[in-house]
Amino acid sequence: MKKFITTSLLFLGVFASCVQKEHQKNVTFIVDTNGIDGIESLGIRGSFLPNQWRESYPLTDENNDGIYEVNFQEETAVNSITFKFVKNGFDYELKNEDNRKITFEYKPETLIYQTKFNDTTATIIKK
Repeated sequence: MKKFITTSLLFLGVFASCVQKEHQKNVTFIVDTNGIDGIESLGIRGSFLPNQWRESYPLTDENNDGIYEVNFQEETAVNSITFKFVKNGFDYELKNEDNRKITFEYKPETLIYQTKFNDTTATIIKK
C-alpha cells in the first residue's frame, strides 16, 4: 500500500510540475486599411478568440482615418497565436498565404502588432 501511495504522489508531483505558469499578455492590433476598397467593417479571427475561427471580433476606427485597432488582454500559458483579419465579416485577407502568427516569450508581455490589411509584412513592438 505504501508503494502505491508513494508512486501516486510521485506521479502527481511530476504531472503538476509540467503545467506551465500563465503570464499576462497584452496585445494591441493596429491595421491600416487605407487604399483598400469597400471596407465597411474589419474584424479578426484566430486561435485565441472564444469562438476560434467561427466569428470575427470587431476592430474599431474611432477617428475614421482608415486605421483600425483592438486590444486583447489575457492571462495565458500559450506560446503563440494564429489569426487573420476579415473585411466586412466574411472576406479573409491573405487568401493564399499562411495565417499571421505571434510567438510569445515565457513572461508577461505588452505588444503592438502593426500591419496593413492583406499585406504579409508586420511590425511587432515590444513594450
